[in-house]
Amino acid sequence: MKNNSKIGFGGGCHWCTEAVFQHLKGVLKVEQGWIASTGEEHTFSEAVIVYFDPELIDLKTLIEIHLYTHKSTSNHSFRKKYRSAVYTFSNEQALIAKQHILSFQPDFNYEVITNVLPFVEFKISPEEFRNYYKNNPAKPFCKTYINPKLKLLLNKFSKHICKENLDHLQ
Repeated sequence: MKNNSKIGFGGGCHWCTEAVFQHLKGVLKVEQGWIASTGEEHTFSEAVIVYFDPELIDLKTLIEIHLYTHKSTSNHSFRKKYRSAVYTFSNEQALIAKQHILSFQPDFNYEVITNVLPFVEFKISPEEFRNYYKNNPAKPFCKTYINPKLKLLLNKFSKHICKENLDHLQ
């Protein structure tokens, strides 16, 4: 897989996060599950690993989409389960991710609490929960929680999305 990179994202339900990134041009694969980091963040939290082609979609765009499609400014009570994070696979990627998050801060009314953390370990979701939105778009959870995120993608990031899978939202 030449020219492919990967990055981890956590923030909300991994079904939602998976669906958001699966609809982007340049994203080759999304693995849904739980990621653990180091220190206080050593416990597993819902997240995804996104494999992408940086020639088609860059890390800055992926981070921007992540910040807008979960509560990146809310330090709510479920943050252990839904840690707001970008999980990186190298020190260089961590520095770049931190710079990108800082560059987006002026776009938000409140402080972005998304942390950049080193990736340590991943547990993939059971098969029956993977590709949740693609397999269950009519379920109430998808209509209530995922569709609004996909509508945001259509409105704010339309040049980066694969629209053929979102006709039902228009």
